[in-house]
Amino acid sequence: MSERKATNIVWHAGNVTRADREKINGHKGFTVWFTGLSGSGKSTIAVAVEKALWERGVRTYILDGDNVRHGLNSNLGFSPEDRTENIRRIGEVSKLFNDAGLVALTAFISPYRDDRDKVRALMADGDFLEVFVDCPVEECEKRDVKGLYAKARAGQIKEFTGISAPYEEPSKPELVLRTAELTAQQSTDKVIAHLQEKGYIPRA
Repeated sequence: MSERKATNIVWHAGNVTRADREKINGHKGFTVWFTGLSGSGKSTIAVAVEKALWERGVRTYILDGDNVRHGLNSNLGFSPEDRTENIRRIGEVSKLFNDAGLVALTAFISPYRDDRDKVRALMADGDFLEVFVDCPVEECEKRDVKGLYAKARAGQIKEFTGISAPYEEPSKPELVLRTAELTAQQSTDKVIAHLQEKGYIPRA
């Protein structure tokens, strides 16, 4: 974790609790953390899950890797240190969403197991659901409309996960989506079914 520079600070509690917010929202606040290689389907599935949840009256927001780097994390690159800080910040933002009684859907490669585990530890028990979007790198390359893998193999992109930088698979994810075998809709259905089964959202 980055060094805390602020001193003489005190947490100020409000008069509205998380339980109050969840009650008025009609559902729990939690984070679904999609992790996997570039091109594995994380963002596509997150968008579809958000729509499916919204149709059920569940209030959600997607934190997407590229989108967040346009603003909140625009000062971060792709070195191991910057990747760690990128995930730390997103974990903190997700925790705030959860405290507001909302569902945060994150779509980040988040290649390091330790970084993801630190986000899990940051949150209350049960608030963090890790979804491993499992797709072979060969399949991800076939889907690569941006041409990123080709550039990485040509040495034009440094520290590219799966080519010149490592990806550490989750050891105990709550859910695994093998997207070389499943359609986006089937993956979405699996996520919704899991959330219903575990009591995170009401059954339709």
